[in-house]
Formats: sequence, structure tokens, C-alpha cells
Amino acid sequence: MTAPSGDSATGMRRDIGLNHATAMVVGTIIGASIFVQPSEITGHVPTTLGIFAVWALCGVLTLCGALVCAELASTFPQSGGVYVYLRESFSPALGFLWGWAMFWTMHSGIIAAIAVVCARYVGFFVDLGDGGQRFVAIGTIAVLSAVNYLGVRHGSVLQTVITAGKLMAIGVIIFLGFAFGGDAHVVAAAAPPPPGADFGAGDFAAAMVAGLFAFGGWHMVTYNAEETMDPKKTIPRALVLGTLVVTGCYILLNGVYLFVLPMATVASSDRVAAEAANAIFGRGGGAAMSALVVFSTFGALSGIVLAGPRVYFAMARDGLLFRWLGELHPRRRTPHRAIVLQGIWASVLVLTGTYRTLFTRVIYTEWIFFGLMAIGLILLRRRKDLTREYSVWGYPVVPLVFAGSSFTIVANQIVSQPVESVTGLGLVLIGLPVYWLWAKKRLVVPG
Repeated sequence: MTAPSGDSATGMRRDIGLNHATAMVVGTIIGASIFVQPSEITGHVPTTLGIFAVWALCGVLTLCGALVCAELASTFPQSGGVYVYLRESFSPALGFLWGWAMFWTMHSGIIAAIAVVCARYVGFFVDLGDGGQRFVAIGTIAVLSAVNYLGVRHGSVLQTVITAGKLMAIGVIIFLGFAFGGDAHVVAAAAPPPPGADFGAGDFAAAMVAGLFAFGGWHMVTYNAEETMDPKKTIPRALVLGTLVVTGCYILLNGVYLFVLPMATVASSDRVAAEAANAIFGRGGGAAMSALVVFSTFGALSGIVLAGPRVYFAMARDGLLFRWLGELHPRRRTPHRAIVLQGIWASVLVLTGTYRTLFTRVIYTEWIFFGLMAIGLILLRRRKDLTREYSVWGYPVVPLVFAGSSFTIVANQIVSQPVESVTGLGLVLIGLPVYWLWAKKRLVVPG
């Protein structure tokens, strides 16, 4: 492993190299969704060509977002990622809203949700019950928070090891599926096509929304810029490499699903990977796949737990949160208080079950910020005082395409679920009066 390049100006240790950063991109994106519920996409576009077109196009759009983040990361190699980009391109108020939504709902909510999924699949092997599942979920959050409390090297090494194991397991599934799934393929090929195989533009758009959510988390590597070696080069490379790896895995895994299962089964199953394993190896295959889901969700959770506190640390350093959240551990050089606070709130969400309502109502608002981030890149190009190591390929088409896609996701959500969408947006906008009250106390200067 490459030796660290020394502490950053803030005293954070630069222990994250290219391998670790790429593993964070891959491991954070690949959680449970690709093993559990590709049915949503297949249900909207129940043709082989349509399914592959959706996954490929989602990969391209995610790559567009990664390229936008890559340029911004090379321009502002600071902890906080998206928060910093919104602060610099628009105002501290918009950056605050991102961090506000992250802590109360988006980021903490996804930690709670993935921890619960992990616990449910542990329940495949041990009878837990609802209380036991919550205990395992909270214990998982506590363990990963403790690992990251001890140091960014511990967290990034754990993430790399788990991601490597996850990719090896996915490779084995792909190989075994195509090599030994011949009998299952004969049955799948003989099955009649699902009813309503024709689809329209609206169905394709809905499938795209589902697919893009399966790619979520690609931006989180930018949160750790001050702990990354040569972040102006490392983060852009990690974003591009990681996105390409994930896209390849998603397309090949869906190829296996469609090879061994009838289209109607893929469209209706909420455990499609287990169904595919059972079709190839019998009932024992489902147990192996459940173990992989546990392993995969644990790995995704590791990266998400690692990333979030760096945003709260950056906000506190800017005076947008309590100053004590911006302090580093004297020996570990980690934002230890932010890590503990995040773990406590995510555990509260697990314990109360409120993450379901909060997360599902608010997660779509993430794409408003992503669209604004892409527009912000265009605005920042006008500033003569900025330098960058990387310039986004295809400028300005790439950021405009990504911004348009982001706002389309938001529009689709508002049209399909207007009440839930307005409620979720309201929860985010509650942060504005909080920001101005903070400004009034002269802790920050309003932007």
C-alpha cells in the first residue's frame, strides 16, 4: 500500500489512496438493490433490449454525474463534497440545506434502511423477530461507527477488503450463472412473455428513475477529500473507474437473471438474485445469495458511515453547525463527535422505524441538489480565481444532460406522488429558517 502523503492542512490524515477511493465508490453503490429488486425496472420495460438499455443509460448518466463531481473535486479538494460545491457555486444557505437534509433524513435514513436490510437477511440464518432485527441493525451501525472512529485508514481498508470480496462473489455468480445455468435457461426461454410487453416513454422514464436510484452513493467519495492522497487526481479517477465497474457488474448480473429466469419471474420477484441461484443450484443457492446480500449491505454501509461525518465536520468548521462537531480526535484525527452523533441518530431512526417515512419522502430531493450542483459547475467556470486538475469531458453538454436528468427525476416524483413530494420538500426547506436563525446569532454570515 502506498504510504500516506502526510496530514492535510486541517490535521486529517491522508490515508485514502486510489484503490481505497475506488473501492469506496464501488462498495457504496453496490448494496442490496441489484440483488433484491431489479423487478421494478423489468416491470416497466419487460423486454431484454429495454432492460439492458435502461441499465446502460443509467450507467452513462451516473458517469455524467461522476464527471461533474470529478471537476468540482479537483477544484475544491476539501472535506464535504457536495456541500462545498453548493456553498461555493451558490451560497452557504444552499450548502446548509444539503447538510440539513443529509443528517435528518437522506444520509442517516439510508444508513438506517440498509442496516435493517442487512439485519433482515441475517434473519435468514437466525430467527430474530422484529426486535432482534432492530438490535442487529443498531449493532451493525455501532460496529462500523467504531471502526471509523478509530481512524480513516481502518475504515477505508475495511471498505476495500469488503468491496474486493463483493466483486469476487459477483464474478463467481456471473461465471456460474452462464456456465451452469443451461437447464434453467431452457425453461426460461420456453416461458411465455409477460403480459403487456409493450411499453411507452413514460414506462421507460419510470424504469430509468428506478435504475438511477440503484446507482446512488457515487458522490460520497468526495466527502473525504482532505483524507485522500492527491485528491485532485485520485478522486476523479476513482469516480470514473468505480462507475464503470458498477455499470459492468449491473449489466452482467441482469444478464444472468434473464438467462436463467423467465421474464415474468424477474418482473415480479423482490429477491431476484436468490430466485436465480435457486434456479441454478436448488434451494441451497438462496442461502448463499442471502449471505452475499448480508456481506454486500455491510460493505455499502461501511462506506456510507465513513463518508457522512465529513460533511458535518466541514459545516461545523464553517460555523454552520456547533463548533464541537468540527473538532478532530487528538490521536485518531477523525471527526469523532460527528461520527458518534450520526450513529446515534441513525440508530434512533432504526429503533423508531421513522426512517421509512422520512427517507421515502425526502430521498428524491437529493436530485434537486445534484441538478443544482451541475448548474453550479457552469457558474464556477466563469470565476477566474479557480484552478482545476481535471476538466469535465464534453463540457457543457455533460453537466447540462446530468442537470436535465436530475430535474426530470424530480418532476416525475412530483407528478406521480404529489402529496408525498411536497411533504418531503417541506421537510428539507424547514432548514432555511434554522439557517437564518443561526445567521442572526452571528455564527455565520448569510449567503
